[in-house]
Amino acid sequence: MAVIFSGVQPSGTITLGNYLGAMKSFTKYQNEHECYFCIVNQHAITVPQEPNQLRNNIRNLAALYLAIGLDPDKVTLFIQSEVPEHAKLGWIMTTLSYIGELERMTQYKDKSQRHGSGDSIPAGLLTYPPLMAADILLYQTDYVPVGDDQKQHIEITRDLAQRFNNRYGETFKIPAIHTPEVGARIMSLQEPKKKMSKSDVNSSATIFLLDEPELILKKLKKAQTDSENRISYDKELKAGISNLMAIYALITSKSIKEIEQLYDGKGYGQFKNDVAEVIIEAIRPIQERYKEFVNSDYLDQVLTDGAAKASQKAAATLNKVEDLMGLSRRR
Repeated sequence: MAVIFSGVQPSGTITLGNYLGAMKSFTKYQNEHECYFCIVNQHAITVPQEPNQLRNNIRNLAALYLAIGLDPDKVTLFIQSEVPEHAKLGWIMTTLSYIGELERMTQYKDKSQRHGSGDSIPAGLLTYPPLMAADILLYQTDYVPVGDDQKQHIEITRDLAQRFNNRYGETFKIPAIHTPEVGARIMSLQEPKKKMSKSDVNSSATIFLLDEPELILKKLKKAQTDSENRISYDKELKAGISNLMAIYALITSKSIKEIEQLYDGKGYGQFKNDVAEVIIEAIRPIQERYKEFVNSDYLDQVLTDGAAKASQKAAATLNKVEDLMGLSRRR
């Protein structure tokens, strides 16, 4: 079986984009691969977090993981900070990283601009990629399911793994990127050239997995399209309707061509209502299961067991790394 690793930050409620872009595929992976799903709370604190809110977000995300259908008997679900090997290997990966390559990371550039001058930019924003590399490499990962915006981080993970292997001997697998063919990046309902984001200040731009049906319909009706009123896929000229078609395709498993044929001669109003309906029906069972799990003792047991299982695998990798680097007293 191939090893798959995925990490999601507990920084707010999961969006429909998070779900369709990555998490929907997780239930398929668990039946075919060795899967590690990590709540990367140490990445979340690269920007200030309110402690109680962070604690709640971690729990909510864990409950959603179970609600989408992950089976703890098949996957390892755990919290990053509860497996100390992540921070330890993260530091080692930082020592192998170069300032220039970290400063060239697109997400660092974007986020650092929001923080103003260099004196006030958190160092964690710069050293985010080495920790992400550690997350992935600890489990000898074969594939990382990510959206388009994370590809650059996987590339630096591959570079760091190869750099270590060249310097100390073959140790890490070089992970490959896996992205869905359609909808790898679900876009904003209001600015369809921009990724759907949980941090968008426009509340109509993002659909969250825990949104009520009435709110979902309201957001879809307000979704930006174009004046043509013809349902056809063109990401450049018809970004808004193409985004809605990608959402519809991912939920219904229909091809883009099938959707175009199905809605030939029909207008945007009907299509928006139908997209809202398929979203509501798709996430209804997720919301019901989420309510069962979120405050349960079962959830705590799953996370405790997951951390122990993850640590066992991670420790084997870290021990080998420390031996090769001369960091341990073992001979």
